[in-house]
Amino acid sequence: MIEEFLEHYNYWTSVLIIFIGLYTIFAKNNLLKKLLGLSLVQTGIFLFFISLGDIGSLQTLGIGEATPPIIWEEAEKRGYLYVNPLPHVLILTGIVVAAATTCVALALLIRIYKEYKTLEEDEIIEMEVERGE
Repeated sequence: MIEEFLEHYNYWTSVLIIFIGLYTIFAKNNLLKKLLGLSLVQTGIFLFFISLGDIGSLQTLGIGEATPPIIWEEAEKRGYLYVNPLPHVLILTGIVVAAATTCVALALLIRIYKEYKTLEEDEIIEMEVERGE
């Protein structure tokens, strides 16, 4: 049992990071803390997908020897397995999108702070209710 846990520690680490991020999103009222929790969830997902495409994880899953996705004639003659580069490409794209999303969210948080002088969700809702009445 403990050997399996230690062999796949990167998967368990990514799940732990995701759960910490989800806890932060749901338990905190500060909008900046919620944004940091969202960033943690994204990071955990990135770690999980990168771990799925890693050469070492393929070997621990019993697939055997795998080489980077560099095509050369000798590799096909010898029967090498290639690592799928798609997860790495998708994660690279996801990192760029996550960085852009975080920047836009931070810009919105700056505007919210200028308007309400706070980032506490409860106080903002209370101020909006008072304005509406």
